Amino acid sequence: MKKKYLAFEVSEDTSGIFVNKIVEKELSQDIPEGNVLINVKYSSLNYKDALSANGNKGVTRKYPHVPGIDAAGTVEVSNSALWRSGDQVLVTGFDLGMNTNGGFGQFITVPESWIVRLPPELSVREAMIYGTAGFTAGLSVQALLRNGITPEKGVVAVSGSTGGVGSVAVAILAKLGFQVAAISSKEDAISFLKSLGADKIVARNDFEDRSGKALLKPQFAAAIDTVGGNILATLIKSLNYEGVVTTCGMVGGGELNTSVFPFILKGIQLIGIDSVEIPLEKRLSVWEHLASDWKPRQLNDLAHNISLAELPEHIDRIYTGKMKGRAVLEL
Repeated sequence: MKKKYLAFEVSEDTSGIFVNKIVEKELSQDIPEGNVLINVKYSSLNYKDALSANGNKGVTRKYPHVPGIDAAGTVEVSNSALWRSGDQVLVTGFDLGMNTNGGFGQFITVPESWIVRLPPELSVREAMIYGTAGFTAGLSVQALLRNGITPEKGVVAVSGSTGGVGSVAVAILAKLGFQVAAISSKEDAISFLKSLGADKIVARNDFEDRSGKALLKPQFAAAIDTVGGNILATLIKSLNYEGVVTTCGMVGGGELNTSVFPFILKGIQLIGIDSVEIPLEKRLSVWEHLASDWKPRQLNDLAHNISLAELPEHIDRIYTGKMKGRAVLEL
């Protein structure tokens, strides 16, 4: 008798409506060469998962499908010389949860090249508190550090600061000694953001510029933007000389309406952050930092556990911008 496992599956009905349910799937032990079967212990919820669960064909082309762009657990069966049964591993990015069944199921089969060995300082749950969001935050912090941003340079702003990427970025920056200005549209988020180490809370409506000016009064040495749109444009115009801003999200819009003036008059750098296709060797260095010197003391306070049955409620919450911190799926 074949072994079965549970998964959160999204399908498209005959009227084009996307529905989800917990299903029992058969586990295949026939693992292709160079692939690994992982027993998933934890996953986490990201905005991209919500897009997939709501039928966004730009994320997932074919249904039925199991979302979940993050997974951490133990190697069950390996058809790879790189991995052995019992290895503790994590997977983020690449095609996981997009068109390859993802971490919202108890088992995944992935190519050997997608897998990162779990750092010994991290538990599988802590790895998923980070997940793609935390990894993206780590890449963003790394970009600032590599471009000369130090605590002595001044305040670093973080937009979308209550979300997955933003909340982890605030906590890491605070751990590294930066003064952090957390930009948020949530009026009830002050205590949460203060607990992460934010020095100042900036209301999004008060910050966002609609004047059309090419430059604004300098406020920040650098910024980590997770929102895009006009918030990113405002941040670019609000940086000090030789300021650096990273961008990794577009919930505020995919358009960027600005001018060249901040770049040619103040030497501003705009750095795009990709966490999906980044090569393995670059992944490893960030995960090593996340497990050690960048690891916030409040890491476990960033997240709460949820079950497969609780996924629909939390998918709706993150899809509508109401999520605070990280939701970790316990499988």
